[in-house]
Amino acid sequence: MGRASRPAMARVGPMVAVPSLLREHGVDPSVLLAEFGLESRFLDDPDNLIPLAARTRFLDRCAEAAQCPHFGLLIGQRAGISAFGVVGFLIQSAPDVRAAIRIGAEHYRLQNPYAVTNFEERGRFASLSFASLQPGSADVTQLLDIAIATMFGILRTLCGNHFRPTEVRVAHARPRSIVPFRRFFQSPLSFDAPETGMVFDRHWLDRRLASADPLLHLMMQHRAAELEQLYGQDVASQVHRMLPALVAARSVSVRRTAENLGLTVRTLNRRLADEGTSFAELRDEVRYSIARQLLQGTRMPANRIADHLGFANPSAFTAAFLRWSGTGPASWRATQGMPGRDDAAASVP
Repeated sequence: MGRASRPAMARVGPMVAVPSLLREHGVDPSVLLAEFGLESRFLDDPDNLIPLAARTRFLDRCAEAAQCPHFGLLIGQRAGISAFGVVGFLIQSAPDVRAAIRIGAEHYRLQNPYAVTNFEERGRFASLSFASLQPGSADVTQLLDIAIATMFGILRTLCGNHFRPTEVRVAHARPRSIVPFRRFFQSPLSFDAPETGMVFDRHWLDRRLASADPLLHLMMQHRAAELEQLYGQDVASQVHRMLPALVAARSVSVRRTAENLGLTVRTLNRRLADEGTSFAELRDEVRYSIARQLLQGTRMPANRIADHLGFANPSAFTAAFLRWSGTGPASWRATQGMPGRDDAAASVP
């Protein structure tokens, strides 16, 4: 499944921290880079592009060579806002935390067109989550650890060192040792979660930023608009990036999607048809991607995954997965290598 026209590339971004981390663990980064056909200084520039599949394998190889299962967490801890280029400057120059988060989520595809971030405010709490839409069935554990650590680091930079989420959620199995996670986040942790992200008190959103710079913000908005044009604004891509949030909100419908885009259902369907796809195809693509990640990386039971994806019942999910992959979810899961974990509860205070 998936549309071949979408280039499977992403910015190096936070991975600029990899060489120094490898050296600290006694590993020569140039040797590992050479294994993947990359020059020794490739990770020096956060704007360099790397194929998604190669990035996933490279991160796994780094964790293996360094004998550090939480290597992705360490990368995220060292990722400053500047590693995100234009998006980072937009975040820093925004007037307040709320605007910074919103604009960061809006333009995140400039960092990785195969990932989305979703920001919501409900009652007295706000949430920020990350979803990988990477093609294929690679284990994205290291990538999720980078994402959640980076997310926390950016929010702490914006809000101050007193910032603490009320919950940190990670969509992979609980690691054998949670000490590095507990030490870094100092917040309640939930592994085997349906999505990666964090929940925090809404009062942080009103915090004014000392780094606010209206002129720089305007300049970066113009630059971001130029870069967005390079990616194109076809309706299919907009729907594809919108769907993970709708899945999480249990509101996956063509009508809701059309409303979010300011279109009628008829117009949306016509434009998608003109682009050679359909809402059902895009919905299946996103559901299949999320299903594979949760089946491979977590211990979530299939019925809970079915509910998260918006299926009426587990049987409907099984039938859909069989159609997508040629095998049922239980059989597919059995063929995948699962990450290290213990038998303790997934939720950790």
